[in-house]
Amino acid sequence: MNLILFDNWCRPHLLPLTYTRPAADLRVGITTIREKWERVLGTPTSTLTESYLQEKFPLRTSGDNLLVAGALLPNPELLDAIRALQTGDALYDENTLLAFRTGDALDLRNFFESYLQNTNGALPLRMIEYTGSYDFVSRPYHLFLLNGQEIGHDFADLTAGRSSQSLSPTNTVIGDPSRIFVEEGAVVEASVLNTTSGPIYIGRGAEVMEGCRLRGPVALCEHAVTKMDAKIYGGTTIGPYSKVGGELGETVVLGYSNKAHDGFIGNAVIGEWCNLGADTNCSNLKNNYSNVRLWDYATRRMEETGEQFCGLVMGDHSKCGINSMFNTGTVVGVGAGLFGTGFHPKFVPSFSFGSPGNLYETHDFNKFLATAQTVMARRHKILDTIEQNLLKKVYDIALHCEN
Repeated sequence: MNLILFDNWCRPHLLPLTYTRPAADLRVGITTIREKWERVLGTPTSTLTESYLQEKFPLRTSGDNLLVAGALLPNPELLDAIRALQTGDALYDENTLLAFRTGDALDLRNFFESYLQNTNGALPLRMIEYTGSYDFVSRPYHLFLLNGQEIGHDFADLTAGRSSQSLSPTNTVIGDPSRIFVEEGAVVEASVLNTTSGPIYIGRGAEVMEGCRLRGPVALCEHAVTKMDAKIYGGTTIGPYSKVGGELGETVVLGYSNKAHDGFIGNAVIGEWCNLGADTNCSNLKNNYSNVRLWDYATRRMEETGEQFCGLVMGDHSKCGINSMFNTGTVVGVGAGLFGTGFHPKFVPSFSFGSPGNLYETHDFNKFLATAQTVMARRHKILDTIEQNLLKKVYDIALHCEN
């Protein structure tokens, strides 16, 4: 079977994170959702998503296609149901299409535009109700809510039958040392690692500098770095090639981003190519302890999360200067450049440029692009034409829809 991960009705609710990627490429746990499906089904994937994303994330079809919702997390019960699908079968729960299997006769692009983004209407498939358990990432805050659980699942899968690199004797381990896995080339020195609440995964080439305290479940992905004296609480993932310092808890850093200095963020999701200046702080709890409301791009209003703890959601390529402050439940779009003292608004549109108390301007796209090229070059990445076209489309969409 040809495995395709599709975006559906939840994609607009996952903005700004899904402006620049399909839902399947969101990181939760150690790996992305795509990497989980490829691991459990043993086959590469392609993507059915918005047209402007397809150049970077192309669609491949065959005579036998298995399509799985890209925001759906695999589990054994769900896998059994999906593997049992025959051509023409669709697995669903209430109004949510979870997976379906089809030949090449179905026009997938038309199917995406007419049905997957709108759950009304009949499907040209044989519907099979799924009554088992599953987890579905339909809001940005689901990433940090599910992160500790998914670190545990990924840790078990990725380390099964393998041996960890030896941990330096300069470290102190609290709890079961077998719940620590250090990949080849990683360096961990003079730090405290506590596994009593969950495992700790240190990816290939990652570094835990002296004096850090990690309390599992925690994941440092490939070439991630925790700076000296960092305090990393459970439910936190530091994505590939990211650097963090200060205090983080229940936070997902998707990758290639920096929060390298003191300051606190918690119950947060930080996109790729972001930079949080020294002493950036974000509240994750309201003074009255009530549930947090968060901006929803689909409904264009603040929506109840049902959560008491919810901090910052920041889209790709956004930056904030030293001493930046974010209130409980703040959403920052893609490509924002923020600075100054005081709290930024709870919703900062994409490509905003400015400081609290002043009128935010729209960042000039060419200036934004020049910065992005410089930032990516520092990680030996090229901002190629495909990526530039994608960002220009996001720029145009955001200016039309967010302001």
